[in-house]
Amino acid sequence: MSREILLLVDVLAREKNVTKDIVFGALELALASATKKRVHDEADVRVVVDRDTGDFETFRRWEIVADEDFLHEAQHIPMSEAQKQDPEVELGDFLEESLEPIDFGRIGAQAAKQVILQKIRDAEREQILNDFLERKEHLVTGTIKRMERGNAIVEAGKIEAVLPRDQMIPRENLRIGDRVKAFLLRVERSARGPQIILSRTAPEFIIKLFEMEVPEVDDGLLEIKAAARDPGMRAKIAVKSNDQRVDPIGTCVGMRGMRVTAVTNELAGERVDIVLWSADPAQFVVGALAPADVISVVVDEDRHCMDVVVDEENLAMAIGRGGQNVRLASEMTGWTINLMTEEESQTRVEAESAAIRVLLMEKLDVDEEVANILISEGFSTLEEVAYVPLHEMLEIESFDEATVQELRDRARNILLTEAIVTEEQIGDVAADLLGLAGMDKPLAGKLSSSGIKTLDDFADLAVDELTEMTGIDTDRAKQLITTARAHWFE
Repeated sequence: MSREILLLVDVLAREKNVTKDIVFGALELALASATKKRVHDEADVRVVVDRDTGDFETFRRWEIVADEDFLHEAQHIPMSEAQKQDPEVELGDFLEESLEPIDFGRIGAQAAKQVILQKIRDAEREQILNDFLERKEHLVTGTIKRMERGNAIVEAGKIEAVLPRDQMIPRENLRIGDRVKAFLLRVERSARGPQIILSRTAPEFIIKLFEMEVPEVDDGLLEIKAAARDPGMRAKIAVKSNDQRVDPIGTCVGMRGMRVTAVTNELAGERVDIVLWSADPAQFVVGALAPADVISVVVDEDRHCMDVVVDEENLAMAIGRGGQNVRLASEMTGWTINLMTEEESQTRVEAESAAIRVLLMEKLDVDEEVANILISEGFSTLEEVAYVPLHEMLEIESFDEATVQELRDRARNILLTEAIVTEEQIGDVAADLLGLAGMDKPLAGKLSSSGIKTLDDFADLAVDELTEMTGIDTDRAKQLITTARAHWFE
C-alpha cells in the first residue's frame, strides 16, 4: 500500500503540474475524511503521510476547553478530564490518540483520487488566480460560458469570473457565446474558493476603456482623472494633459470621433462627455456642467458644496433629464452642486445680507448705514470685525480710526461675554457629546440651555427639532444626529 501511495502521488504531481506536497496534503485530507466515516462524522482526525516511505499514521484528537464551554463530545474534552490524563495541559491544547490506519483498499483508490483531484483543482485555481492578479489586469476580456440566475459566467483564459446581473448595463442583452469586456471589481473569498467579480457599470470601467483606446495615456502625455456614469445612458470623464502640445479632449475623441465611438459602442451606446480637469475646484465644476454655461460660482468649503448660478435658458440643460447632468457632475467632482438662476441667487444673497445686517445692528449697536458699509466690505461675522487686521479696516473710506477701534472693541467685548456664558452653559454637558465630530461649544451651549446634555439625549432628537432649537441648517443637523446614533449600532 505504501508503494501505491507513492506511485499515486508521483503520477498526479506530474499530470497536474503541481508539487508533491500539494498532492500529499490532499491525500492526507482524503484519508482523514474516510477515517471520520468509520469513527465519527464530527470527529477531528489527523493523518500524517511519510513523504519518503508512503507509510501513514492516523490520530484522533480533542481540543481542551473550559468545563463550562464543553459542548461537542466528538471534538472537545473538558479541562477537568484532560488534567487527569496530563496535569500540565492548558486550554486550547489538543489530546491525541493513535488510531489503526484505515485499509487503503477499503476506501478504494478511486474514491481517494476524487478527493485528491478536487483539492488539486482548488490549488490550481488559486495559483491561476494569483498569477492573474499579479499581472494587475483590471480590464478582463472573455466569453460568456453560461448564465446562472441572471448572472453571466465569463471564461477568460484559464479563469472563470462572475458578471452579476446588477453589474450589467441596463437593457443590455448578453447571451452565451458573446465576447465581453468588464472591470475587475473585487475578489470574493468563499467556501467554494476565490471568485472574481466583474462589473460593466463601474466608473473605473470607462476609464480603462479609454486607456486602452488612447495610447497617449500609457505614454504619460494624458491622464484620466475622474469619471461618473449613468450606465447605458450617459457618462462624464475628466482629462488632463501633461504636455502642452497635446489637446486632451481632441485626443480622447480621436480622428472623426473614432476613439470615443469605440468606447460608446462597448458601453451599449452610452453617451460620453469629455471635460477638462482642473486643480481649481470651481473651474472643474464649471467644466463638468458642460454643455451648460455658468455665470458664477460661490464655494462653501466648510460644507463642501457650491452654489452655481446659470441663466434661465441654461438651467434645464445644466440640470439634465431627471437631474442627470448635475448628478454626474457632482459625482465626478466630489462636490455638492446647488444650481440656481440669477434671480434665485439674488434673492438668497439679499436674505443672507438681511440676516447679517440684523446681527451687526443688534450686536454692535450700530445703525443700518454702518451695517451696510460693513457688509459691502465683506464683513459677515463679529469675529471678522473683532480680529481682521487693523490696517484692513482702516482702508474703509467711510470709517475713521476712532470708529474702527470702537467697532473692534464692541465686537471683542460681545464675543468675550458670549464665550463666558457658553462655558457656563456647557459645564454640565457630557464629554462624549462635546467630543462628537462636528460639535462646537456655541452649539453645545444652545443644546444645554434647552436641556440636551448627554449624547443619548442628542441622538433622540429629530432633525427638525434640532434645526428649530439651534438654527443650524438641515444638512448639518442630519450629519450630527447620524454620527450621534452610530454607537447604538456598534
